[in-house]
Amino acid sequence: MVKITDVARRAGVSPSTVSYALSGKRPISDETRRRVEAAIRELGYRPHAGARALASSKSNVLALVIPLRAGIHVPVVMQFAVSVVTEARRHDHDVLLLTQEESEEGLRRVADTALVDALIVMDVQLHDPRLPLLRILDRPSVLIGFPLSPDGLTCIDLDFRAAGEACVEHLARLGHRSVALVGSPPEVYVRQTAFAQRVVQGFTAAADRHGLSSAVHPCESGPGAARRVAEQLLREQPALTGVVVHNEPLLEPLIDAFEQLGLRVPGDLSVTAICPDELAASARIPVSSVALPSAEVGTRAVELLMRKLDEKAVPEATLLPPRMTERASTGRRTIA
Repeated sequence: MVKITDVARRAGVSPSTVSYALSGKRPISDETRRRVEAAIRELGYRPHAGARALASSKSNVLALVIPLRAGIHVPVVMQFAVSVVTEARRHDHDVLLLTQEESEEGLRRVADTALVDALIVMDVQLHDPRLPLLRILDRPSVLIGFPLSPDGLTCIDLDFRAAGEACVEHLARLGHRSVALVGSPPEVYVRQTAFAQRVVQGFTAAADRHGLSSAVHPCESGPGAARRVAEQLLREQPALTGVVVHNEPLLEPLIDAFEQLGLRVPGDLSVTAICPDELAASARIPVSSVALPSAEVGTRAVELLMRKLDEKAVPEATLLPPRMTERASTGRRTIA
């Protein structure tokens, strides 16, 4: 790793002179500046974030705010994080990952320092208490998620309401008349997490539109929870033939539970999901699903933020349409 002392040695100056050339805090001659800049290019020296901040009044660091709250499926969250970090590096920015519960005070603490230039905020709630502060901060922000009132904010996400509708539309086209949504853990709904609420809205609206019998069941993750919710569904909806799963860890355990209870997938029961494509495609019975486009969402969130940092206009709302892929877990309703 090239150090500032290496640059100083190559340029024939002191390390403090290199620092002054980077920061602009003290005047140096044009000839000295050219020698320092040439040494930096030859050695491939990259000043750390603090030095860049002194030179440009910017840190070239983005904050990614991901509170790892109860009920959050960390592997999926990390897919978003990886896409944000990858795209940020393309724009010569680093990412500061904030995983604690960052309330208004926490966000202000980060924004009031020179640590970050801008923020990407995840796990957005319908009535998110962070929104008033985000609207007035002197740091630009992008939300991955849509609160109930997104005015004055820049938001991007999958259209989760349309995703819930798409799953029901797929089952309705196959002739299913009794459907259920197995959703996120209960605490996700208690917090009124926006994406989970919108899936329920879309699922319910589409079921009502098609005159389907329907029910929504929040569910903890894990094989034991899968067995319990499968038994409850068959007890409460004996005519059930279609299930939508919006709970990634539960997908395969739920299929296993139904089969242990004597139902064949898709012969007796069709299963769809809203989840990452690779999870649906690699299941023991590949699952018809609406893809969770974490890579695209993360990439476009950074692109929006870069435009805002350049003081360019951006759309307030970017909703990605759902993409349904039909696989082996769904089939036409069997009429006895």
